[in-house]
Amino acid sequence: LFRSLAAGASVAQTPVAPTSAPAAPQLPDLYAPQSTTATVPMRVEVVTSTTFRDVETKQLYRLYGVDACDANQTATFGKQTWPCGVVATAWLVNVTLNRWVACTPIRQTETLKLGRCATGEIPDLAAEMLKLGHAITLPSPEDRLIPTYTQLEKDARAAYRGIWASSFQMPWTFRQQASPPTKP
Repeated sequence: LFRSLAAGASVAQTPVAPTSAPAAPQLPDLYAPQSTTATVPMRVEVVTSTTFRDVETKQLYRLYGVDACDANQTATFGKQTWPCGVVATAWLVNVTLNRWVACTPIRQTETLKLGRCATGEIPDLAAEMLKLGHAITLPSPEDRLIPTYTQLEKDARAAYRGIWASSFQMPWTFRQQASPPTKP
């Protein structure tokens, strides 16, 4: 059956008696995934808590759909202050150090590729960061194309994992307030 599907032959379907539940959508006889433009696996150096650079090509990559504390940012757990940016960055260094990383770009500019990135051990680095509470989903609609990310953040928040156990400022607000005002 698998060989005949792969060769393009169709499979006859047995009629099913109608039920009260709605029928599942019919799948085509032959499924072919859309081609992806994943990068060749690369070694990377971490630049920020969500950004890294290919050590050979120097191309800059950012994890799509998420943000994490800035390098100088802290959070407060009870009466203790802790460096949430350093923790998020250290996590990314730990999971990419001496490992091959591959990314599927979603969007790009001249200098930066935003994408879903993986290692051999972690199939989606941004999803894992969200699950552990090291990252936050970005608020803009163009950064919310992966619905799973929202659910992973909700689950981490409900379980008080990572950053969600602390008081903190959203990273984009922290950066905006930390940058000096521009003069006209």
